Amino acid sequence: MSIQISLTDTGFRQNLWPFTLIRPVADLRIGILTIREKWKAITGYDPYVNKESGVDIREIPANFIPGDWVSIEDMPANLNELEHRILDRPWQMPVFNAWAIRNDYESVTRNRESKPIPDTVRTIDRGLLFIEEGATLEHCYINASDGPVYIGRDVLVMDGAILRGPLAICEGAVVKSGAVIYGGTTIGPHCIAGGEIKNSILMGYTNKSHHGYLGDAVLGEWCNLGAGTSCSNLKNTGGEVRVWNMHRGAFEVAGMKCGLLMGDFSRSAIHTAFNTGTVTGICANIFGYDGLTPKHIPNFAWGTGDPGSYDIEKALMDINVWMGFKGRELTKELRDALTALYSNT
Repeated sequence: MSIQISLTDTGFRQNLWPFTLIRPVADLRIGILTIREKWKAITGYDPYVNKESGVDIREIPANFIPGDWVSIEDMPANLNELEHRILDRPWQMPVFNAWAIRNDYESVTRNRESKPIPDTVRTIDRGLLFIEEGATLEHCYINASDGPVYIGRDVLVMDGAILRGPLAICEGAVVKSGAVIYGGTTIGPHCIAGGEIKNSILMGYTNKSHHGYLGDAVLGEWCNLGAGTSCSNLKNTGGEVRVWNMHRGAFEVAGMKCGLLMGDFSRSAIHTAFNTGTVTGICANIFGYDGLTPKHIPNFAWGTGDPGSYDIEKALMDINVWMGFKGRELTKELRDALTALYSNT
């Protein structure tokens, strides 16, 4: 009897808010791929789809991130025998990201050849640089001595950018001139990256286009950081960073470093200063703070307002405008999910 994998969110999804408020855990991006895509690379099929009869369906927690790229036939009965990580809290995503990039790089590039490295690109350890079809690299600097660098399909890396591995620049992303991007960072599909970024994840369609610092952070999809926005990841005292758990309604210790954790569709005004370990909900339009932001900004907040102060119809209209900038539009499924979330805010 053949085995098929079914990923389950039961028991832990709420502790990964805000990133799982409107998406399953398996669609979180860590490394080059989402968790769902990692399992698809192992199994050869979408783990959510089990259409065949006469199969042994094996349920696996979606927060189990595999690190050993074995075939489904060779997968041990006890998954803990595999190299892996268990994702319990959102601030663990940047902690695991360098490890995940290295593993995904092995999977994505196995038995494949990189496109040629342009003569204008200065490299260190160019054997750990992989460039997909359609990518354009201008006069930039890439150092893979600490880990691999993956450049996805149709990526644009502008002149003067400085990139250090382990690093993933995913399909259709743009790295702007003069950007400095350090290891442990994923720039997700169709994101724009500028300024200084370290050990962070931009999940997809998100803009951090301008100068300002982002470190040990996670930005959901369709976020935008205004020019000059900076995000603290370390307390001035060097002490433990406490981060708001949205589900439990309490602060938890996240370690010595934690930056911004920003839910999908949230945006900040120019020169916003995010406090260490700030958590924002979904669809927060953030402006008007005098100094550092509070540590928690709720769903659908308008300016410094309360939860739900960003009217849902205006929020949906604004989202559609932002999505239009990248040739997309709001689907009925997503509109319904956001409306339901707003009604419970």
